[in-house]
Amino acid sequence: MAAFDVVGEDPGDDGNPRAEIARLEDEIERFAAIIESCRKVILAAKVAFACGAVLFLLIALGIVRFDPMLFMTATVALLGGTVLYGSNRSTSDQATAKMKAAEALRAQLIGAIDLTVVSERRPIGRS
Repeated sequence: MAAFDVVGEDPGDDGNPRAEIARLEDEIERFAAIIESCRKVILAAKVAFACGAVLFLLIALGIVRFDPMLFMTATVALLGGTVLYGSNRSTSDQATAKMKAAEALRAQLIGAIDLTVVSERRPIGRS
């Protein structure tokens, strides 16, 4: 199963809405975990980008003596941070869209179930 399967009916649920709801809840949890993971990587990407930018600025202002290795490190931090941010941002956006679709389908299935209302009982011995 791919990380981003299309939300829909599971062929093995035999039309049982409760089984489909349970499957959707599992999918929603999986998407939430993907989103959380992306959030952490996005934060690391922002830190890497900022460090690279600061290092470039320090080199440009002459505060840090130019060294090819430092220059390369700053370049890698900037480019790597940019790529990590963009990749994980789009993955997070896709997971969020799929999670919302799964939540909407789950709500629709819950609304379609014929639920019975249980009335409140009075305790024995009280009027």
